[in-house]
Amino acid sequence: MRVPFPEPGPSSDVPALFLTYLDYYRDTVADRVAGLTDAQARRSRVPSGWTLVALVNHLTFMERRWFVWGFLGEPVPDPWGDDADDRWHVDPAERVDDVLAALRRGGQRTREIVTTHPLDTPAALGGRFTDPARRPTLAAILFHVLQEYARHAGHLDIARELIDGRTGE
Repeated sequence: MRVPFPEPGPSSDVPALFLTYLDYYRDTVADRVAGLTDAQARRSRVPSGWTLVALVNHLTFMERRWFVWGFLGEPVPDPWGDDADDRWHVDPAERVDDVLAALRRGGQRTREIVTTHPLDTPAALGGRFTDPARRPTLAAILFHVLQEYARHAGHLDIARELIDGRTGE
């Protein structure tokens, strides 16, 4: 079942709003790849050469870079593992379902982080951020990650339409 579009309402629970929209966009991303064969998800439809599965992989790594490595300051294996030669990349041995499962696990970790920290908490030092004057707050990170998801969901809408005519909203 798809996550419904989060219609604006009377809520002033900002962390819940961020999480609701992130869940919606993460689900939209997964939906744009759903039902494609591995070959379809790995074939580029655009001159720049990115593929749907590589874009989904990028979003997984991006979210982990910002929340786990960035905000929490935890070490992560190969934080830029979605990039090879300045292009989005996914290991050919990884199945599309594996990439989608990693995306969902990342979303669960984000939810744990957001529900246990105030939005004005600055990112930890020592992971992605080493300059105390340039540490973003959790709120700033949430804004950034949300815009990444929204932008790339639109890219996936177009790519999916080029594959089989299926359009997004």
